Amino acid sequence: MVNEQSAQRVRKANKEDLATIQSIFARARKLMAANGNLTQWGTTWPPIELIEEDIDKRRAMVLVDNDGDDGAERILAYFAVCEGEEPTYAEIDGRWLDDDAYVTVHRLASSGLRDHSAKACLDWVLVRYGNLRCDTHPDNKAMRHVFESDGFARCGIIHVMNVTTTPSPRIAYQRHDC
Repeated sequence: MVNEQSAQRVRKANKEDLATIQSIFARARKLMAANGNLTQWGTTWPPIELIEEDIDKRRAMVLVDNDGDDGAERILAYFAVCEGEEPTYAEIDGRWLDDDAYVTVHRLASSGLRDHSAKACLDWVLVRYGNLRCDTHPDNKAMRHVFESDGFARCGIIHVMNVTTTPSPRIAYQRHDC
């Protein structure tokens, strides 16, 4: 018998999701560290206060399905969709594809419950907004693979100050669908 998986969908995250979201980030930090990416999120990034802010500002999204016990909803991934210009992206060692309006996805992490969840999140954003900029740490080979295999252009290097006290380089990506 074929096990048909229920359809995935995206919804706004809420405060009741916080414990699951925190466990998703804990898993992501362990996975990053195990794969040589020790500094992107360290052992505490992102802080719960930032996730609560994402929820309060209604930019926190979760990818879900109903494949849990007795058809219960499962959170497959978390991501923040940030509209407007990203200040960190104002300076780039390289060049963005264009100067058109865009959205940014930050803090994308998967629960590991279903393959290709990160791609599903990015595709959802692209369908709704069309022009997406993202970045990731040079040591985050998994996320770089997701961006590059999903048609994102590598645009250059930006620098962030969120985890350490010194600027940390990130590879900047963009995809602009017409």
